[in-house]
Amino acid sequence: MNFEWDEEKAEANLVKHGVSFDEARTVFYDPLYIDFFDPDHSYDEHRYIIVGQSRQGRLLLVSYTERGDILRLISSREVTAAERRAYEEG
Repeated sequence: MNFEWDEEKAEANLVKHGVSFDEARTVFYDPLYIDFFDPDHSYDEHRYIIVGQSRQGRLLLVSYTERGDILRLISSREVTAAERRAYEEG
């Protein structure tokens, strides 16, 4: 998989949520990840949400968009308790 992101956005995300985009991209390799379309944030482009376990063992929610064969990361954070339950219930 090919990933890209805005470096300033990545730094702001790390400061705000404590999650680097390098870690966030690893959730795409979680065999149990769940993903879905995000209509509430799909104004100019289709955006998606993926929830999965990072290689560092944290359960993360990542917002992203697809640009051809590139996945562009928008934001990432640790999941809420409700999001964790949804992931664990499949």
